[in-house]
Amino acid sequence: MSEVEIPEPVASFVDAVNRHDDAAFLDAFTETGVVDDWGRSFTGRTEIKGWSDVEFIGSRGVLTPEEVTVAGDVVTVVGDWRSNHANGRSKFVFDVDGDRLAKMTIREG
Repeated sequence: MSEVEIPEPVASFVDAVNRHDDAAFLDAFTETGVVDDWGRSFTGRTEIKGWSDVEFIGSRGVLTPEEVTVAGDVVTVVGDWRSNHANGRSKFVFDVDGDRLAKMTIREG
């Protein structure tokens, strides 16, 4: 299977996640960035880090992208998520604001 093309800044974000690079992960978001994880929202660096330390970067997660769609400033990545916290096909919807992420929404893929 060939690698899917993911536009920036989402490509660098996925790479940071897969490297478990906490700083690069957090720096990818705007100051008021939001993570919506199945309806639970985490806003700003402190809340996102608290969530990620347990459920995302801290759980050694790896995302293998399988499908990517782009609609304006919204990039959707569907792929296989494997971590110590949760596993399975997941859909990540990124609202892009310039070179950073305004929001990441996670749902079942």
